[in-house]
Amino acid sequence: MPHAEVLLIGGRSGVGKSSVGWEVAAQLRAADIAHALIEGDLLDAVHPTPEDDPHLARITERNLAAIWANYTELGCRRLVYTNTASVLAAEERPFVRALAGPRIIRVLLTATDATVEARLTARERGSELEQQLRRSALTARRLADHAAPDAHRIATDGRAVRDIAAEVLTKTAWGAS
Repeated sequence: MPHAEVLLIGGRSGVGKSSVGWEVAAQLRAADIAHALIEGDLLDAVHPTPEDDPHLARITERNLAAIWANYTELGCRRLVYTNTASVLAAEERPFVRALAGPRIIRVLLTATDATVEARLTARERGSELEQQLRRSALTARRLADHAAPDAHRIATDGRAVRDIAAEVLTKTAWGAS
């Protein structure tokens, strides 16, 4: 079987990672291109968190490997993965291990503070809006400074999700647009 290929879609909270990931998957389906989609935040949604308990440090990688094993049994070799920090070079290790040395394509989605504030205000209904806004701004700076050099940067401000996803797919050479 050919090597796996993984499209990592990262970016700060409110930038549109999940929406773009689902639209990328829809466009791949429409083009009849086999793939899997994984929302990375769901791989370590556990309490205590891996940061709280060192024994949980590799839970994301273990869950990724388990899910990917099931997908490869079905013949899948392309993965669309969304997660805030996935575009950092330091975050590639779980993919190298779990997917046995895949070709990695990184896309860093970006948006202005105003765009992110509008999106998060519309989305957050609980008590964590202010915390989300602060964390998103800090994360934006971290990603801008430390994203892997090969990360493609794509702005999402004022753009349709369909158009952003089409641009993301041009970075993969997977045949959909």
